[in-house]
Amino acid sequence: MILTHDEILRQIKKGRIKIEPFNPLNIGPASIDLHLNNEFRIFRDIKKPIDLSEDTNYENISNVVKTRDKIIIKPGHAVLGMTQEKITLPENICGRLEGRSRFARLGLQIHTTAGFIQPGVSNKQVLEIGNISSIPLAIRPGLKICQLVFEECKGNAKYEGEFKEQESP
Repeated sequence: MILTHDEILRQIKKGRIKIEPFNPLNIGPASIDLHLNNEFRIFRDIKKPIDLSEDTNYENISNVVKTRDKIIIKPGHAVLGMTQEKITLPENICGRLEGRSRFARLGLQIHTTAGFIQPGVSNKQVLEIGNISSIPLAIRPGLKICQLVFEECKGNAKYEGEFKEQESP
């Protein structure tokens, strides 16, 4: 079941869902808009193939950049970004990050494949931002870049994986 505006507010008032910082004006009919942080992980220009395995580490082929200004994403390129908001969910609510159609129409993807937020998390959300258009796109810290849809789980679960306390992309 997807939580609607009033139910999202109820869960926040009860302290079950925490969003820091929180602005009730960001809640839509069935989601909440999230903002882009100022820290990005930019991939190096590597020409040789990366052999993917469980041990492949994205940190070895990228650099962290902080900015107050825009960053440019070239056509066909990707960067890792992060939400300004820290999301804390109870063990019976999970979430899905979704792009905003106004930016998708320009070729901006906000998550390549990993848009699912596990129940019981308490972290900022990493965004796998890609440009599938033929034109460079500029994004800035503070941009309402995505929306979070909350779903109620049948049963309880808690994420205890590698990224459970992630604060940087």
